[in-house]
Amino acid sequence: MKGEIMGTNSETRIFALLGHPVKNSFSPNMHSYLFEKYGVNGAYLCFDIEPKKIYKSVEAMRILNTGGFNVTIPYKTDIMAGIDEIDRNAELIGAVNTVKNEDGILKGYNTDGRGFVKAIIDRDISIKGKSALILGCGGACRSIAIEMASNGIEKIDIRNRSIGNAEKIAKRVSTVFGTEVVYSKEDVTKNDLEKYDFLINTTPIGMESEECPIDESIEVDSDIVVYDIVYKPHKTNLIKWAEKNNLKVIHGIDMLINQGIDAFEIWTGKTVDSKDAEILKEMFQSERI
Repeated sequence: MKGEIMGTNSETRIFALLGHPVKNSFSPNMHSYLFEKYGVNGAYLCFDIEPKKIYKSVEAMRILNTGGFNVTIPYKTDIMAGIDEIDRNAELIGAVNTVKNEDGILKGYNTDGRGFVKAIIDRDISIKGKSALILGCGGACRSIAIEMASNGIEKIDIRNRSIGNAEKIAKRVSTVFGTEVVYSKEDVTKNDLEKYDFLINTTPIGMESEECPIDESIEVDSDIVVYDIVYKPHKTNLIKWAEKNNLKVIHGIDMLINQGIDAFEIWTGKTVDSKDAEILKEMFQSERI
């Protein structure tokens, strides 16, 4: 029909990303693919929101009857004061990155840690009863530590140059889940790498650079799984070090795609085929976003 925008109609529902900045987000590509594949009449838009307008933006999402929205930096914590209900783990994490609108009731979730854990489970690697060495103690560390504790991790060791946040994360995780959590400023050693089951990098070290968060001269003979949440480049120096030592690796793109798919499933109630995750990874790599 003349004047009608292809792909949209009077029943198209809006989904969105709120953040600052948002111009390089892969989310519109991801959700447009999923909407088309699974027959969802939706349009995914990105909104760069000024700090003073975040709460008004949340109310706009409610008033416009959006299906839901994602939240990215720097609003994952602030957003919690503007929504109605919060998932238990999201509340423990202290951050929300996905909001579902159910008849005007906004419910918040955190799919970051869930997406992280899914990449491990999808490889038939057990978390229960295992131990993890986590580098960094920011928001990503917090969400990952809580989700791993939810899945039965026995011990977590957090390493960071400052330990203020690490102490808070340790207290929260140990109190709620009974997980043993230790933390320090110590550099990672060969002994560390040979006694833990997971090495997880949650720092930005290696993002679009040749830096590595550990000493690359270390050689190990162990079964430790190396998981770097940095996704640009695909093969960070940490991943290259792990492959050189014949270790199992998980790339940051897995967490990125999984958290987006989880959000889609929360909004729509649909289950995404595992093959779509691989297609989306290829899309991301080809787009170079």
